Amino acid sequence: MLERTLETEVMDTFQEAVDYDAMDHQAVNAVFVDDLLQFAPDLQDVLDVGTGTAQIPIELCRKHLGCRIMAIDLAHHMLDIARYNLEAAGCTSRVQLAQVDAKAMPFADGMFDAVISNSIVHHIPEPREVLREMIRVVAPGGIIFVRDLQRPADEAQWQRLVDTYAADCNEQQRKMFGDSLQAALTLQEVQQLVADLGWDPAAVTTTSDRHWTWAGRQRS
Repeated sequence: MLERTLETEVMDTFQEAVDYDAMDHQAVNAVFVDDLLQFAPDLQDVLDVGTGTAQIPIELCRKHLGCRIMAIDLAHHMLDIARYNLEAAGCTSRVQLAQVDAKAMPFADGMFDAVISNSIVHHIPEPREVLREMIRVVAPGGIIFVRDLQRPADEAQWQRLVDTYAADCNEQQRKMFGDSLQAALTLQEVQQLVADLGWDPAAVTTTSDRHWTWAGRQRS
């Protein structure tokens, strides 16, 4: 198994944010939102943790008219692009952006009906802190839906994934994707974290050749 190699927690430059936003996330985002709505079709107040350039909130607004979204990220360069993307998509009335550290969120306990996140966990040196905060702010009976990359078993698998999913990317984008794969957790590591936090580890499953997903519901 490849050892976990941490990458930068926050994208520090505007160019990194531009390169990230320019990568083709459309298919992955669409699957994320479709799977989310299949798991929880009646979303209302949603927190998107690590929203990046707000591509997930925009996709969710397109497919679900009844929800309101608080979208947070720690990288102000990402949020700058997110504001533009929301305006271009006509979603500013339904999505609120905030620069927030996901490890210490300024929200009340049980504030949100749903907490979602796509590809933030691998950025966090100690993911337990973020997962604990997600649990804290979700309402009784609310849902947590978290998806992220899964660390490859070996270098050969890592190379196949980079060659497959970053084939049309520039060198910086390929490096970003490769670094993210190596910074990701394994399925077993996530299941152990979830179990340690008092949730069912069986709710964490492999959902693609490169992703795990945690789909859970807070006790009422």
